[in-house]
Amino acid sequence: MAQPYDIVSSHKVSRSGSFAANLSFNQGMSLSTSPVLSFHSPPGSQSQSQSLANLARTKSLKPFQTADIKVLLLENVNQTGIEILEEQGYQVETMKSSLGEDELIEKIKDVHVIGIRSKTQLTARVLEAAKSLIVIGCFCIGTNQVDLQAAAQHGVAVFNSPFSNSRSVAELTIAEIVCLARQLTDRSAELHNGTWNKVSAGCWEVRGKTLGIVGYGHIGSQLSVLAEGMGMSVIYYDVIPLMAMGIARQVKTLDELLSRADFVTLHVPELPETKNMIGPDQFAKMRDGSYLINNSRGSVVDIPALVDAMRTQKLAGAAIDVYPAEPKGNGDYFNDSSLQSGKGAWTDDLRSLKNLILTPHIGGSTEEAQSAIGVEVSTALVKYVNEGTTVGAVNMPEVSLRGLTDQEPDHARVIFIHKNVPGVLRKVNEVLSNHNVDKQMTDSRGEVAYLMADISNVRQPEIKDLWQNLEDLSSRIRTRILY
Repeated sequence: MAQPYDIVSSHKVSRSGSFAANLSFNQGMSLSTSPVLSFHSPPGSQSQSQSLANLARTKSLKPFQTADIKVLLLENVNQTGIEILEEQGYQVETMKSSLGEDELIEKIKDVHVIGIRSKTQLTARVLEAAKSLIVIGCFCIGTNQVDLQAAAQHGVAVFNSPFSNSRSVAELTIAEIVCLARQLTDRSAELHNGTWNKVSAGCWEVRGKTLGIVGYGHIGSQLSVLAEGMGMSVIYYDVIPLMAMGIARQVKTLDELLSRADFVTLHVPELPETKNMIGPDQFAKMRDGSYLINNSRGSVVDIPALVDAMRTQKLAGAAIDVYPAEPKGNGDYFNDSSLQSGKGAWTDDLRSLKNLILTPHIGGSTEEAQSAIGVEVSTALVKYVNEGTTVGAVNMPEVSLRGLTDQEPDHARVIFIHKNVPGVLRKVNEVLSNHNVDKQMTDSRGEVAYLMADISNVRQPEIKDLWQNLEDLSSRIRTRILY
C-alpha cells in the first residue's frame, strides 16, 4: 500500500472542508495537535487544485469605506482561528474572558468583526452600539447568545460552527455512559477521600443495554455508531424522519423512547419547543433505574425535577454538562449564591447527589474540536469580509457568487443588505445602470434581503458615488462595495 503524504496547499479551507483559492495556511498546519497526525489528501488533488488556480487567480478584494478591518476575539478563541485572521492583515485583538454588556458596548464601537464563544451575550443593546460591526463569528455550535433578529436588522451576518465538535461531544457521552453504569466517579471521589469501597451492586456492563438518543443530528448520529460498536441497542427520536446509522431504529414519540431506553441522552437545540422538554411527566415515563445525560442546552431539563428523580431513585444516575445559568468565567462560582435560574437555587442540590456527573460545559472542549472550530469560523469570516459570501450564515439569506479574478481588473462587487420590500431591485439597478452587471444574485429571509452584484467598467473614483447612491435608498440596511 502506498504511504500517505502531506499536501502543502496555499488554498483556503471552506466550511465544507473542500479547497478554494485565496487564503494561505502555514505549511504543515493540522487540526490536531498530535505530533504524528496531519492532514492528508488523495493522490492527484494537489495537481488538480494547482491547475484550477493557474487558470484564473482569485482577485483579492478590498472593502470600500473600511481602511482597516478591526477584529475582537473574546473567550480564548483557538490559535488556529487567530492565525487565519491575522494572515489577512486584519487588526486582531484577543481576550481570554468574556465582557459584560456595558464593557462590551464600549469596546465594540469601532470593531468590524467580533468572535465569541458561549458566554458573551450580544444583545440588541450591544448591537445598536456596534456601528462598524459587519459580522459575528460564534466559535461554537450554539447562537442563542446572539440576538439574531437584531443582528440581521443591522445588516450583521452571524456564523457558527455546527459540525466541528460533534465527535468530541459524542465521545464525552460514551464516556459518561460507562462511568454512570459503573459508578466510577463515586468510587474515584471516595478513594480520593481515603475510603476503599469495592462494590458491584448497581454496577452494569453497557453491552446489551438500550440507548435512547433524543435529537439525531450530527452528534446523535455519531453517538449512535459508537454505541453500537460497544454492543448497545440504539433507538432515537427526532421531529423529522431521519435515516438510521447502522441498525438503530427511529421511534415515533418521545414517550416511547423514554419508556424503552436504559440510557437517555439529549442532543437538541435551544428552542421554545425544547424548553423543559424533560420534566416531571417525562421522568415518570422513564424506566426505573435508568440514566439521563444532557449535553445539549441547560434549558432542556427541569433541574428541580431531575433532583427529585435522583432522590427518589427513579434515576440510577445522570450526567449534566450544561445548565440553565452558567458562570461567565472559571473559578469558585458554581454555587447558589452566584447562580440562580427562574426556579431559584439548584447548585447545592445537584452537588449533594450520588452518581451524578457534573462537568463545566466541556462537551466540545478538546484540542481537536477547538482547532477545527477556529478554522471553520475564521474561514467563514474571511469569506464574508473579503467576498461577501453568506453561505453558512444563520441569520441571513445564503448568497454567493464565483470570485472575481485578476483578469477582471475594473470590476467591483456590490453588496446591498436591505429591507425586504417591493421595488428595491429596480432602484438598485438604476443606480448601477451606467455599468454592466456581469452577475447578480439576491435572496430574502424574513424582513431582510441580501443582494450581491459584480459590475464591470468601474473606475475607482466612481466607487464613492455608487456607494452613496445606494446608501441614500430608503430600503437600505447596509451597503458594502468590494473592489
